[in-house]
Amino acid sequence: MTDLDLMIETVTKAGDIALGYFQRDPQVWHKADNAGPVTEADLAVDKMLRENLTAARPDFGWLSEETQDNTDRLATASQFIADPIDGTRAFIEGNKDWSISLALVTNREVTGGVVFLPARDLLFAARKGEGATLNGKPISVSKTTSFDEAEILAARPNFDPHHWKDLKTPIAKRNFKSSLAYRLCLVAEGRFDAMMSFRPTWEWDIAAGVLMVQEAGGLTSDREGAALLFNNEIPQTNGVLAANPAIHTAIRQRLA
Repeated sequence: MTDLDLMIETVTKAGDIALGYFQRDPQVWHKADNAGPVTEADLAVDKMLRENLTAARPDFGWLSEETQDNTDRLATASQFIADPIDGTRAFIEGNKDWSISLALVTNREVTGGVVFLPARDLLFAARKGEGATLNGKPISVSKTTSFDEAEILAARPNFDPHHWKDLKTPIAKRNFKSSLAYRLCLVAEGRFDAMMSFRPTWEWDIAAGVLMVQEAGGLTSDREGAALLFNNEIPQTNGVLAANPAIHTAIRQRLA
């Protein structure tokens, strides 16, 4: 079984576990330092993914939002990077816009990715150099070229004037989805023109989705325009910007 086939099979099974808790009042805890909520579903999915994937690929490292980080992963050539439930707040609220995100990273670049939205029955998958798919059908980024017509997925603070040249709030239309992984996939699918987050961004939130955008013909970078590299000692990137090529360039030109 290929790595991507293993990932798809495992994430699909994990989706069944998550759906067993969805809209059924799962137990919720709040992490220290205002790090957000975690539910019993997050922990159950994390356990299943970790046990199944590390058993199948014992030489691969493991990094997950819900597993205590072990720096042994830094010495491995390849790593699985997982967010058991990306968009936990949406999950708790009964909103369907949450996902299970799983990436395979080799030599700091994402080489395989799966983002599954069980409540919407949407499965995004990509292998480096082979394109991106949604439920098995190829997807591609939008063809919008005008920044003023662009639809961008981002939290409201990213549109604050101090992020932009001349302290002018951009004219582009803002939208929002709870899951960063889903935002990236929506850009890959061409339903939105860009997504951006200017805060330090956890690798597990974006690794799989970044490959989806790249394989769908888009560009990705950190907020400064640098390439996104993964399996960092502190598993964060300097924000994330993903868009079709024209809009990616337009956003970079306008950022302060």
